[in-house]
Amino acid sequence: MPKRDIDDAGVADLPGAMRVFATGASGFLGSYLVADLVARGHEVAVLLRPASSYWRLAQLHDRLHVIPGSLEHPDGLRGALGAFAPEVVVHMAWRGVAGSDRNSPVQAANVADTVGLAEIAAEAGARIFVGAGSQAEYGPYDRAIQEDDVPRPTTLYGMAKLAAGSMAMRLCEERGLRAAWLRIFSTYGPKDADHWLIPSTIRNLRSGHHMALTACEQRWGFLHARDAASAFRLAITHEAASGVFNVGSADAPPLRETVTRLRDLVDPGAALGFGELAYRPDQVMVLAADVSRMLALGWKPEVPLDEGLRETVEWHDATKFS
Repeated sequence: MPKRDIDDAGVADLPGAMRVFATGASGFLGSYLVADLVARGHEVAVLLRPASSYWRLAQLHDRLHVIPGSLEHPDGLRGALGAFAPEVVVHMAWRGVAGSDRNSPVQAANVADTVGLAEIAAEAGARIFVGAGSQAEYGPYDRAIQEDDVPRPTTLYGMAKLAAGSMAMRLCEERGLRAAWLRIFSTYGPKDADHWLIPSTIRNLRSGHHMALTACEQRWGFLHARDAASAFRLAITHEAASGVFNVGSADAPPLRETVTRLRDLVDPGAALGFGELAYRPDQVMVLAADVSRMLALGWKPEVPLDEGLRETVEWHDATKFS
């Protein structure tokens, strides 16, 4: 059984602790969510591939139930999940997240994985299913996006997320589970994958490499991973959390400003190659989330962008450049 004590941040056990099963726990956002749940006394089981890298979970590993396996082999998962008897299943795993895989046929397999997991959750007696969607389900808009805006995805990734969420929520409705699908906009923070903009900028500037960029004329909202994790926790614990919710930053400053602020934290004298790269044909020029539905549940993002960028730079310095 996982320990349930007070963590370093002073977060103690809370009444109403739940049994939560999570996929994608070794990933960036998944690791933040698992840490958040464990810190609040919830009992957490995670699905981990034997060959996966668990470094993001290193400090939590002895407080988790580890279920080895994968969504591609559901028979073994059924037995293990039935034994754990979760009240909640959180699905954050997804194959083909990197930009180069956004139009890969593997995206179709993710739909089957998601719907199959929702069915397994129902069989195991879970009463809540929470899944990680994406802003890519909407496609480009020139303003803050609301949940009732018409989805018009431009990639197989966005199409698969849209199909997976719609089908999983429909199945949950039929099986009597409360279901929430959280569409994630841009997130950042320590432990993010190196290929995304913020960590790649830090890495290149710290290494003295030139940073080629688009003109960065986009308006782009970044949300710290801790705030994204708190939104998922709220969707798990709040009985009114049902349906689609946006999880992102309501503030979308010009991307050039954010990149410049990041440069100033890393190396104020470094040149930035604005305009050296072309935009993609389907480039999103405004990434802003209307998060009114999430705010109505009591969600409140707490990490200012400057503070989060500084924390991220310090983490990179401590772990990669020391």
